[in-house]
Amino acid sequence: MKNLFTILFLFVLSTLFAQNEKLFERLQAIDNAGLTFYEVDGINISSQTLNYKFTDKKLKKVYRKYSIKKKDKKTTDTNLKYKNYYVSKIDLITENLTQNSSYYFLENKDKRTTIIQFGSINKKDKKFERRMVKLIMENKIPKKCYNSLVIDSINFVNRKIKLGNNCQWQNVNNVQCPYNGQMSWSVHKELKDAENTVEQQFEITKSKKGGKVISEEIVEIVFEGAKTKAKKVIYDFTGITSVLANMSGGKTLTIYYVASEVRDNYVSCVLSFWNNDRITKDGLTRLLEEVMTLKK
Repeated sequence: MKNLFTILFLFVLSTLFAQNEKLFERLQAIDNAGLTFYEVDGINISSQTLNYKFTDKKLKKVYRKYSIKKKDKKTTDTNLKYKNYYVSKIDLITENLTQNSSYYFLENKDKRTTIIQFGSINKKDKKFERRMVKLIMENKIPKKCYNSLVIDSINFVNRKIKLGNNCQWQNVNNVQCPYNGQMSWSVHKELKDAENTVEQQFEITKSKKGGKVISEEIVEIVFEGAKTKAKKVIYDFTGITSVLANMSGGKTLTIYYVASEVRDNYVSCVLSFWNNDRITKDGLTRLLEEVMTLKK
């Protein structure tokens, strides 16, 4: 019986290890002076530890910092082994899109308060959130998942792309290169989730004030060496006062929305450039050409 228990225990450990390894292949992170951002499966996550004891009095200050109101329901997640309070919020972005936000306020091993926040659209996975909370609280996310704040190269779905030192992070898995375009991406467990994510991002683009979609079409492309299709959109700022447009000097933004299988993973990717960026003879910019070409 003892041997059977040992075998079962080792099996559970090996299964958890394999699951985490697959997660770590998709997960990317950036640490910025103690505020850490993560991205995986189209879910945005952040964590921060504040020098406040985990007491009701001190937590009031923490709640204010995270815009948690007195009326917001605070519960305890008994599935977590840490002292905690949990808050869930739902906000309507459009008629079809719902922003789900989860806040975990936890007591760490130093008796200070760690806040872990999750943001996702049209989905919520409490089991996944608990798993990430445990990995973050126990410092079990490997270094390979972290990106340097200063960009020299990026890890694009387990392929290193060298970009030089003229590009900046806009968020995790979101890089912008002046006059050479911008792209953001997420690595997903399933293709359907990647497809849903790019559709949601397009819906958000259409709902934004300050501009309008003037054209939309499906085009054939080669993305990371594989033939696929993308939604090509022209977004117009002409005649509209826009800080973003004024800063770039551009009038229209060309955007490609792609969901595709890449190296045994599934990727959602949004790629864009301004009309006054350095557009190549093939109709893209240098950053976009690192991962895609237009099929002729």
